Amino acid sequence: MTELIDEVIENQTFDQERALYGARNAVVRGCRFDGPADGESAFKECENIEVDDCFFNLRYPLWHDHGLVIRNSELTVNCRAALWYTDHVTVENTKLHGIKALRECADARLVGCDIVSPEFGWSVRGVAMENCTAQSEYFMMRSTGLRFANVRFSGKYSFQYIEDAVFENCVLDTKDAFWHARNVVVRNSVVKGEYLGWYSENVTFENCRIIGTQPLCYCRGLRLVNCEMVDCDLAFERSEVQAEVVSPVVSIKNPLEGSRVSVAAVGEVIRDIAGATGVVEILGTDAEDEAEPVRACA
Repeated sequence: MTELIDEVIENQTFDQERALYGARNAVVRGCRFDGPADGESAFKECENIEVDDCFFNLRYPLWHDHGLVIRNSELTVNCRAALWYTDHVTVENTKLHGIKALRECADARLVGCDIVSPEFGWSVRGVAMENCTAQSEYFMMRSTGLRFANVRFSGKYSFQYIEDAVFENCVLDTKDAFWHARNVVVRNSVVKGEYLGWYSENVTFENCRIIGTQPLCYCRGLRLVNCEMVDCDLAFERSEVQAEVVSPVVSIKNPLEGSRVSVAAVGEVIRDIAGATGVVEILGTDAEDEAEPVRACA
């Protein structure tokens, strides 16, 4: 990018509306976007911009930009809706603390960032996140082409309606996660929370630890490979599932025809609807588990 730089802006404060509107081929370093004029949209419609060591305390600063690098910067809780409709973005070692910080963006990479942002990441495409921490509600909803590695997340209602995503070496502490998700792989991760992955399609968990009540119900094309399940009861209700679970499961409910669940042990298998004929077998034996159902199928 340095070969294209036409202007360097350093150590200034901007608080007016659209302070750097339409800027091209610029480095902005050590600047503050703050002040009594309370102006919005500092970098709207910009291209090939590098931002380093800057402080953002005003609304909507980075909209409709193309080619953007942000490093070592802070976007405060007052900096709402920071990056929208922007593509080819790199954000490194930056605090993103305003609500709705990333929306409708494409081809973005976030590395080493601290994210505290409700409703973050809606309808984004091609976003990679590495070595980040995040707190949010409705995180990454309706997004596609996600690649997460070494991300620690806490919140609620995350990853709903996402498609074509891969998560590796992550810790996700989140209820109602992955609802209606499609074509997702989660590897070598911990996923903790109630009601995981309901109504999902073609979701695979490999070498994962899954914690919480009533996981993975009403799923299609669900796969678990070498996974642990902790405090998981009423698992797999009305799901089509192929699973290898290397820990005990509290209870399994109504796995559908064609399913096969191999499990270290199971406290109870409940079958109280027609079609709940999926096989539940104990690992290391040839026998199918025949625990008494709570109710017989009428």
